[in-house]
Amino acid sequence: MAEEHAVATLTSSKDGQHNGSSKPAAPKGGLEDVVAGQSSICLLDGKRGILAYRGYDIHDLVKGSFEETAYLLLYSKLPNSSELSEFSAKLVKSRSVPQQVIARIKEMPRNIHPMAALRTLVSEAGLYDTQAEDMSSAANLEKSIRMIGMFPLLVAYYDASRNGREFLKPKDSLGHAANFLYLLLGKEQDAEIVKMFDSALILHADHEFNASTFTGRCIAATLSDIYSAVTGAIGALKGPLHGGANEQVMKMLLKVGDPKKAKEWITDALARKEKVMGFGHRVYRTEDPRATHLRKFSERMGERTGQPQWFEMSKTIEQFILEEKHLYSNVDFYSASTYYMMGIPLDLYTPIFAISRVSGWTAHCLEQYANNRIIRPMAEYTGPVDCVWKPASERS
Repeated sequence: MAEEHAVATLTSSKDGQHNGSSKPAAPKGGLEDVVAGQSSICLLDGKRGILAYRGYDIHDLVKGSFEETAYLLLYSKLPNSSELSEFSAKLVKSRSVPQQVIARIKEMPRNIHPMAALRTLVSEAGLYDTQAEDMSSAANLEKSIRMIGMFPLLVAYYDASRNGREFLKPKDSLGHAANFLYLLLGKEQDAEIVKMFDSALILHADHEFNASTFTGRCIAATLSDIYSAVTGAIGALKGPLHGGANEQVMKMLLKVGDPKKAKEWITDALARKEKVMGFGHRVYRTEDPRATHLRKFSERMGERTGQPQWFEMSKTIEQFILEEKHLYSNVDFYSASTYYMMGIPLDLYTPIFAISRVSGWTAHCLEQYANNRIIRPMAEYTGPVDCVWKPASERS
């Protein structure tokens, strides 16, 4: 099952020791239902299936653009027309990669996972940012914008390098989503595909204290630089229990191959106790609100490309899992077939997640820096106590 999110809770004093005489209750595994801090960035109500950024429901935000959402996350408000134009121009200006990093991309092995490449490239990009160690609020905001603008190039250029293609120059006339698709696929996509992909970026932009965001905040809380924090977040997202589920979903659909075989295949898979990715969630107890939109995108892409089988298989499996296991599909399930029919390689699904989520990661880092206290929870010790030390010669 996908485990994209875990919220976090511990009451501690400055040095991490428990306040009070009574022993704190042991948390559930994975810090389930634990609250780790306060944030004004993302509201997640799993019981009602609500996801909102800065108070705006994602069902409304998808009516706009990713640029608007990124601005909202970073500046705590939706931009007016002039603010949006200025911010979009900053993102366009940020569509560049240091030449040293370009050289590194060309040197990288072609058989590594793109998330490993992205993790390394972001870390290296920090070496050539003259503001990397400037911890002022203004500098951190500028670095955040630069990373949001740079991520699509890093992903597209690594894919080009491993496949022997030239590195295309970004087009200033294209928006954030349209430009990435152009760099990756080699030609401009039509307005409908761009809008679906842009909406997918909005849906993935933030998700409260998930594993990668919390990792980034923990690093930021030490007052390490924002490149280090984002590099750590990428490392967490790389894990298959967090960011890699949609890649596994598409591999599953390719194995099924035929809508008529979907029910039998999923029945056998469950009987063999195989993991079925794309279902269930640590937080949501109803439909993941992001899946609501991605389901429509998958169906529409099937109509556009003449490949309805991927949506039909997905729908059959979704209904079966809901009836048999009472689990809803999550954000990963329908994004898989949507991206596949757009022509995006399977192992780029998680890097695309990062292209979007860097807007949330950086927003959380900025929030952490603004009101910082190092994050230091406690652990419930379960090992032996009162052990007696003896010299090595006397040990059995």
